[in-house]
Amino acid sequence: MSGLSISGLHAGHGRTGILDGIDLAVPNGALACVLGPSGCGKSTLLRVIAGFHPAKSGRIMLGDRVLDDGRLRLPAERRRVGYVPQDGALFPHLSVAGNIGFGLSRGGRRDRVAELVELVGLTGLEKRYPHQLSGGQQQRVALARALAPQPELLLLDEPFAALDAALRTEVRAEVAAMLRRAGTTAILVTHDHEEALTFADVIAVMRDGRIAQTGTPDALYHRPADAGVARFLGEANLLAAEIENGSARTAFGELPLTNAAHEARNAMVMVRPRQVRLAASAYPGTVKARVAHCHFRGHDYRVEIVTAQGDDLPGRLIAYIDTAPPQIGDTVHVAIHGQAHHCP
Repeated sequence: MSGLSISGLHAGHGRTGILDGIDLAVPNGALACVLGPSGCGKSTLLRVIAGFHPAKSGRIMLGDRVLDDGRLRLPAERRRVGYVPQDGALFPHLSVAGNIGFGLSRGGRRDRVAELVELVGLTGLEKRYPHQLSGGQQQRVALARALAPQPELLLLDEPFAALDAALRTEVRAEVAAMLRRAGTTAILVTHDHEEALTFADVIAVMRDGRIAQTGTPDALYHRPADAGVARFLGEANLLAAEIENGSARTAFGELPLTNAAHEARNAMVMVRPRQVRLAASAYPGTVKARVAHCHFRGHDYRVEIVTAQGDDLPGRLIAYIDTAPPQIGDTVHVAIHGQAHHCP
């Protein structure tokens, strides 16, 4: 298996540009995710890598092979790239075994199909047809079919979008485990930040046809490149701050920083909702506020807090808490725990 390297990639439809200088590297055997809003170019990027859409310029390499450099373009069938579309696109007239083995040569087909049926957990369902399978089982068949010719790279274009929430979580975890067992290099495209954070070894956040930031899930979540990336990876609280001597002076007191930053009087720092603590009484570093909304989410409560308007205070903060929250309208005292992150 080989890694993927993309440099200076431009592509579009006619005169309309879609991809504007994409640079991306996916290590050998890694699970990567391209995360971004609808219309940012995620699916176009996958189609260019797969060979379904031409690049205008730039270069795509898989291992030491050039797939597309804007002049020479390797046909899709010669790229050794597997592709799983959003709807699975199974052949309705073929069984599970028939779908998985479609396109394989006769020699070794039976053994390869049996190997993949076991890998995706469908043993005993080989003779069933797509309409006899659940949504999750259909996605596993689509994955097995894409893996059957032993591609060097597997592309997944929002393959879990049509599944309900519980099944989506289960199937996503199963697929990630299968790909790791197979040692397959893969790229998942999604607009769901939770999906990206739980699936990938490396995430590329895409915005307006460009990669805004690439890194591990932990790095992107806690150390985003800017406020836009911060908000796309999950809810974020932005605080006005003065940066001096490696820390941020805020309305909530002095907070240590996760990143080095130049001294500045008008800076912005980020803290995540889990860092926001609520207390019934004041103590040093707290700010008086009012509970505006509260939503129970099963695993925690999402509490929206309104502070007094001021130059150094945000008008609204979000907190995630595990214990029973105050009532709507209650006065609380808010503190920030942990490190803040400077957002340039």
